[in-house]
Amino acid sequence: MNTPIRRIAIAVMALILLLLGNLTYVQVVKAGDYREDPRNQRVLLAEYARKRGQISADGQVLAQSVETGDRLKYLRQYTDGPAYSPLTGYYSMIYSSSGVERYADPVLNGTDDRLFARRLSDLITGRDPSGGNVVLTVKPSVQERAYEEMTRKGYEGAVVALQPKTGEILAMVSTPSFDPNPLASHNSATQQQAWKAENAAEPATLPNRAIDQTFPPGSTFKLVDVAAALQNGYTPDSQLTAAPNITLTGTNTTLENYAGTQCGTGQTASLREALARSCNTAFAQLGGELGADKLRAQADAFGIGRSDLSIPMPVTASGVGDLPDTAAVQQSSIGQRDVRLTPLQNAMMVASIANGGQTMAPHLIKEVQGPNLDVIDTTEPDRLGRSMPANVAATLTDMMLGSEARTSGGGKITGVQIASKTGTAEHGTDPKNTPPHAWYVAFAPANDPQVAVAVLVENGGDRALEATGGSVAAPIGRAVIAEALRGGQ
Repeated sequence: MNTPIRRIAIAVMALILLLLGNLTYVQVVKAGDYREDPRNQRVLLAEYARKRGQISADGQVLAQSVETGDRLKYLRQYTDGPAYSPLTGYYSMIYSSSGVERYADPVLNGTDDRLFARRLSDLITGRDPSGGNVVLTVKPSVQERAYEEMTRKGYEGAVVALQPKTGEILAMVSTPSFDPNPLASHNSATQQQAWKAENAAEPATLPNRAIDQTFPPGSTFKLVDVAAALQNGYTPDSQLTAAPNITLTGTNTTLENYAGTQCGTGQTASLREALARSCNTAFAQLGGELGADKLRAQADAFGIGRSDLSIPMPVTASGVGDLPDTAAVQQSSIGQRDVRLTPLQNAMMVASIANGGQTMAPHLIKEVQGPNLDVIDTTEPDRLGRSMPANVAATLTDMMLGSEARTSGGGKITGVQIASKTGTAEHGTDPKNTPPHAWYVAFAPANDPQVAVAVLVENGGDRALEATGGSVAAPIGRAVIAEALRGGQ
């Protein structure tokens, strides 16, 4: 063989080897990634040929597939879609999927390893393959009450309700919401029209505000301060400034109490009274005395800053932000400056206090079922860590009872002790002239907590600049607690 032919042969062999290597990489190494990529429409087309599993909660079907008799054999349908779409998400031919539809997809489409025996049985018997079912921890009465409370006044925001001892998500509402049914339509024009409308909506409807977005928590963050203080030599009777305003350390910036009021009647106020009255000046002093390290350590103990949280949808990490100096710590101590929490994280914080300082992993999936509704897997409670000793949690609970006693707003529940904290968070480029976010975090009954809630109403709700956590968010939180204690458990 002469030299030119030899060189051509070697080049061809090298190209063949490269081609085989690329095929191996695409079909073996990257096969899973391509199969699970939400942009892979071929997988979605194949899945419409089999019956997708249902999503349910407490016996109520939230999403199911029904036969159509068309080329696409099954159509996805959602019951009471807007109330549950932050949980179920949508399943679309064009726009892929979101929520549980996306993050529990292997179960719903039948490819999950836990359904192997069923797939093998289908293959042997010739039975049509079908997906497994996902049962959520949500209590429909609690979910629907939370959704009703938020939507009847047109509020933007989120509500999260947790079972403190287990981490089960009893409700997770995000408003305004969207109807996933048009996005699941087999008519491409209907899907496109719905997608365009939802993406153009203002305020946005597709994000799940409970887990996708973070917000300044305002005075609800003072629970972090108190938890840190009680573990570092302070008691409920420790005295702090009662001044209506103070100058931040090393600056000319003034920080004041709500409406510029004195914190009580004397020159000083106890830590207990400062929490009940939510005195900014007292907590700025406390934060400055504790320092950045202790404040951040307590925030970390509550799970603030975790980036690995999923329910199974991923949860955006909350954070305290930078604390470069004492002034920054003082501002952050009242839940302002760069402090940002998701509503879920705020609910986890009060749930941890309710659970004696033990933080449980929040989870949305209760169990996985086979196509015949036989249970094949159950989610067990998972302890993430301890946020504080049990005796500190008990003391903080007692102090939160005082906070609830001074909190305004309707919906007080006769005979039920609620431990709570409100927050009114400034935000925006002109915070003094921008309606604040209103927060309410709470758990009940205080002596045997069964439910912990976090309520966020964005931009003052219907009270604009006059909004407070007590006037706007507290009535919603109490209504959700009442529903959970009445029939949601």
